[in-house]
Amino acid sequence: MREKETTSPVGRPPFLRRTNALTILKLLREAGTCSRADLVRASGMSAPTVTNVVADLLAADLVQPVGEGASSGGRRPDLIRFKAERGCLAGVRLTARFVSILLTDLSGSELDTSQVWLAGRKTTPEAVCALISRETRRMLKARGLQSGRLVALVVGVPAITNVDEGVVRAISTLEKWREVPLRAMLQRSFRCYVAVENDTNLAALGEGSEGAARGERSFVEIDIGANVSAGIVLNGRVYHGAQWSAGEIGYLRLPHISRRDPALHEFGALETVLSSAGIRQSWRKAAAQRQTPVPLMGRVDVAAILDMAQRGEPAAKKVIKQRAAMVADMIVNLSLILNPGLVVLGGEVGRHPALLSFLSKELERCEFAAPRIAAARLGEAAVERGAIATALEAIPAILLPAP
Repeated sequence: MREKETTSPVGRPPFLRRTNALTILKLLREAGTCSRADLVRASGMSAPTVTNVVADLLAADLVQPVGEGASSGGRRPDLIRFKAERGCLAGVRLTARFVSILLTDLSGSELDTSQVWLAGRKTTPEAVCALISRETRRMLKARGLQSGRLVALVVGVPAITNVDEGVVRAISTLEKWREVPLRAMLQRSFRCYVAVENDTNLAALGEGSEGAARGERSFVEIDIGANVSAGIVLNGRVYHGAQWSAGEIGYLRLPHISRRDPALHEFGALETVLSSAGIRQSWRKAAAQRQTPVPLMGRVDVAAILDMAQRGEPAAKKVIKQRAAMVADMIVNLSLILNPGLVVLGGEVGRHPALLSFLSKELERCEFAAPRIAAARLGEAAVERGAIATALEAIPAILLPAP
């Protein structure tokens, strides 16, 4: 007996209607308020198609009529808008020190923020998941929202993450974080779309959506602070690599300094010298070798060292210039491979004017493959904003599930 042939659903009316609805919903979400004629022009669909799609979206309570707009000489157009208040989104950032949460409506407008410090708390995966669940529900309740109104939750973690499976490889600064199925654990508490992503990748998406890389399709964000890592965005998408480790530049080998193989539970060779801790250690060594008194020879934070370098203090200037040369080498190497148009520098070290000034001078000598350099604009909020940007991309498919 001949096996029954299967056909692709592409082209069938229900799928075509959903595809058109996804397009219109995305346009409405981005535009805010517009007319059907605006949607016809922006989508390229026919007027009857747009009318039918809008009727479906009205029936699904995803859009709302808001009255008539201004006339351009003819009949006043009827305006509609996306109902951003129909649900909410949560962007979560997990660090070794705290958990922060950003709650927004479905347009990405902030509703509430929270930061819970981890000092004195258990930091096992189970304990952290319980904390995220408890604090998110508290924030929803404070806004008068039921937990069912949460449409998507996106979590950024400081670790290599298998995004497809929602598994975090390892976080050495927290308890028992080895091969943690974080997405599955969170889905026990949240009946909504849940995603887990590397925090630097989310920071890059945040800068791409509303920060220094807005409008850029291909760019690299390099974060230099407590850790050193990069988020690579190519053609509007994060590039993860075959084993999810693309952007782990803290493990780059240093010529004539270290050929140590990358180890998952250890700092990388570059990270040990370029991070905030590495800079402080070099500063202490440089200060101890000086014959003349050096300001703040004792315990000092990295921001003070960078500030001194910017003012021209010799010991601090030498330390930061050395780091700028390392960052320049790293950027040139990345540019020769990826050739991005822009590199965004984030983190307390990366975005500081002193490092950026020395780095620009280093890159002036490059005849080609030298991208534009910009300081990150979103600061500490970049990860949460990237999480919300990720959730916003997923919203149309969540609100309009496939038939």
